Amino acid sequence: MEELQRSLLQRNRLPLVTQLQVTDLWDLLLQKGLFTQDMIEDIRVRRAGTRRDQARQLVIDLQTRGSLAFPLFVECLEETGQTKLAELLREGCRKQKLDPVHIRPVEIPMPASKHEMMSERELSSQRTSTQLRETQRVKEAKGAGDAIEGNNRKNSEKVYILEADPCGFCLIINNVTFQEHSNLTPRNGSNIDCEKLRNRFASFHFEVLIRENLTGKEIHKELQTLAALDHSHLDCCVVVILSHGCETRHIQLPGGVYGTDGAPVPVERVVTYFDGQHCPTLRGKPKLFFIQACGGSGRDRGFKIDTAAPDIVDPSASVQSDATPFGMPAGGQDQPDAIASLPTPCDVLVAYSTYPGFVSWRDQNIGTWYVETLDRVLAENADSEDLQTILVMVSSEVASKGTYKQIPGYFNFLRKRFFFNTT
Repeated sequence: MEELQRSLLQRNRLPLVTQLQVTDLWDLLLQKGLFTQDMIEDIRVRRAGTRRDQARQLVIDLQTRGSLAFPLFVECLEETGQTKLAELLREGCRKQKLDPVHIRPVEIPMPASKHEMMSERELSSQRTSTQLRETQRVKEAKGAGDAIEGNNRKNSEKVYILEADPCGFCLIINNVTFQEHSNLTPRNGSNIDCEKLRNRFASFHFEVLIRENLTGKEIHKELQTLAALDHSHLDCCVVVILSHGCETRHIQLPGGVYGTDGAPVPVERVVTYFDGQHCPTLRGKPKLFFIQACGGSGRDRGFKIDTAAPDIVDPSASVQSDATPFGMPAGGQDQPDAIASLPTPCDVLVAYSTYPGFVSWRDQNIGTWYVETLDRVLAENADSEDLQTILVMVSSEVASKGTYKQIPGYFNFLRKRFFFNTT
């Protein structure tokens, strides 16, 4: 595929990913020889789950399929009735017949006279003029794509608008070492997670606050202090907690995190500090919570599927869990929560590194599976994808790792789509 065509696909990735109906394309892509059956199955089963994920992977793989891939893909769009996308690509592409052309050598007769020959300077000038026209078309196509994305992101009825700088506060609580009486082991590798998230949220224009090795009481105090600040001139608030975790009794939100003294802090209580009743200056604004901690002590070995999952990680001494090493309290009851409620649960998203009741895995050398994946997926997709889509991508990747399995997830009470400010 020519570089200009490849660039055109990349520039129009947003409308392609959001609008492309991939199910209608598979048979045509196979018939025209653009993809093999194995390649199609790889996209449909092993690499991607949702339609958007499949569309994204299709656009990526298409760029490796040779010089005829672009015109054949446009043909497929037209034949499946996706004419708007076909026209979008046509407008951005140089003027040429999009039907496949089989090139064969032809004999060029010598001109009758020397004056009929085009000079090298004239040929060079003609090539330069053509290249300039092609470059201009690509720029126009990019501008159209950027305009569509920009208009979508500025629609305050559908998208949270993040215009303040800083955008808001991002509090990261990083518990690494725990008091001896807590029976909780050091969380080696957590500092790697903390540094990655510090840099990532700073790049999104957040004022990042780092707090390390807090007891349960200190965690409550830091959260109350942050919630008491004036957020009226800010657009968002983020809280990240990296610690050991446990199961808790709950009404709305499961799980809890441990202070360094072994005192549990229910996630439900963490969120309540920032609801509309307790933090009025954040009313109507997105409040994001990322919990990297175990949801319990269960270990999931997963189930077998017909195709091998990618990125299988062989267990080693460097991989640990963030589960509490001791069992449930006497009597089989969960740890009691502080009283918590969400009278106004809107504009809240709580992302968990693992399914409630199961452990969350951490590598001492590279950090936790969840944060490592979250940071990378944000770096690759935050400029074009909303947060909810990104979290689904993270879940898909983390779920494919390891002998023991882990599946992240989130509770979403946002009223609109959320895009980080990457500019």
